[in-house]
Amino acid sequence: MVVLAASIVSKSGKILVSRQFVDMSRIRIEGLLAAFPKLVGTGKQHTYVETENVRYVYQPIEALYLLLVTNKQSNILEDLETLRLLSKLVPEYSYSLDEDGICKTAFELLFAFDEVISLGHKENVTVAQVKQYCEMESHEEKLHKLVVQSKINETKDVMKRKASEIDKSKIEKNRGDKGGFMSLQSMGSGRIESSFSDMSISSGGGGFGSGSGFGLATTDVETFSSKSKAGRPPSSANAPPKGLGMQLGKSQRTNQFLESLKAEGEVILEDVKPIAGQSRAAAAAPPLTDPITLTVEEKINVSLKRDGGMSNFDVQGTLSLQILNQEDGLIQVQIETGGNPGILFKTHPNMNKELFTHENILGLKDPNRPFPTGQAGDAAGVGLLKWRMQSADESMVPLTINCWPSVSGNETYVSIEYEASTMFDLRNVVISVPLPALREAPSVRQIDGEWRYDSRNSVLEWTILLIDNSNRSGSMEFVVPPADSSSFFPISVRFSATSTYSDLKVVNIIPLRGGAPPKFSQRTVLITENYQVV
Repeated sequence: MVVLAASIVSKSGKILVSRQFVDMSRIRIEGLLAAFPKLVGTGKQHTYVETENVRYVYQPIEALYLLLVTNKQSNILEDLETLRLLSKLVPEYSYSLDEDGICKTAFELLFAFDEVISLGHKENVTVAQVKQYCEMESHEEKLHKLVVQSKINETKDVMKRKASEIDKSKIEKNRGDKGGFMSLQSMGSGRIESSFSDMSISSGGGGFGSGSGFGLATTDVETFSSKSKAGRPPSSANAPPKGLGMQLGKSQRTNQFLESLKAEGEVILEDVKPIAGQSRAAAAAPPLTDPITLTVEEKINVSLKRDGGMSNFDVQGTLSLQILNQEDGLIQVQIETGGNPGILFKTHPNMNKELFTHENILGLKDPNRPFPTGQAGDAAGVGLLKWRMQSADESMVPLTINCWPSVSGNETYVSIEYEASTMFDLRNVVISVPLPALREAPSVRQIDGEWRYDSRNSVLEWTILLIDNSNRSGSMEFVVPPADSSSFFPISVRFSATSTYSDLKVVNIIPLRGGAPPKFSQRTVLITENYQVV
């Protein structure tokens, strides 16, 4: 038996993949495969066609043909067995059995064909063996990669320790030279006020929750410029305090050059490294102090159309439980919801669904089984309840954005305005507007809030710390060189709020062993996951 070629062709005769196993010219194999569709009959049940010189053994695969070209002296039974094995391999490597799917995985199919047929003769292999041979997994290679990765991780740890030691020595030297005054001043020089936390914490059972700073670490160290129409230079509060020893690698001449640029009104965005202790405190959530903490989190996904209207509105929420002490695990959680008919609640499989449906109490099916406990740093908790809300009502959108680009002469004037719903007070709002490639920062003529230009990604970020009843609407106007209106989309929005659509509240914690209800705290947050104007 000699298989001359294994090919996949379309029913119109287009060659997608072909592997020759004997010396054949390209013109010869193309001629054989081009003649095949003309030889196949429509009403016949045979799976082979013979000519004067070769035999075609084929099998239809949806709109394609899997084809073996053999000589006439070949054993047709062995050819059919080879064809059957190849027909099992093709779906393993090509997930869509059409022209695009076959062409995308052409080399994988060729490698698999080579494992099945060698010099025109079939190898004694199975589908699993062919897949194993093609994967070419090596235990030695995996071991080598693990060793290399461990060395990289070890080097990174050493670098972090060295950087931390340098930071500490700088801080100690600063305190010794300046009496600690400037260090304390730098610790409080953040632009984003710490009072605007991303989470609200309400306490039940007597006592407040574990600090009001739970939430996202804000970009305190970024410099936002609010350059006015008159072109006045930015305030000196945007620059880090001098003499802190944190500008590593900068000489005195470089600092003088930057100061002269600032004096001329240029916008200087510096990469400021925060103090080591301050960065760790900002990145980590405050430790849990209450025995029981319940977190209500909702993530909103909205897609608004640039010409008005809404194409997607989806809210997904979770209620999670964190217990510090094992003795507090035998409890039940009583909640109340806002009664929104558009929200569908779904309990964890281990929860007693009938108890939740009739009494709004979340408890395990087995009352003698306690809830699992977690460490103080475990921010995930145990999921108790999930819910989802979808709507086509535009009044449910918390924040709408209107963008109006207009070209006038050699400039493009872009006016952007926002309108916030009265449902929520939005915090740390960032509206990111993509811009065409610019040589310099855009000219902001008017703005309600602050702005920052990211030249690397060519994005203009408009920041409003808090949107409440005093500023439910605002606008920004800036000027850039002539550009197409589509270059200012999609606009991305990020914000957080301390109230949710479900208005879910924890009413009480019921101890199953009796006694006084344990102390607990509740955290509530609404954050954006994907909020765009397209």
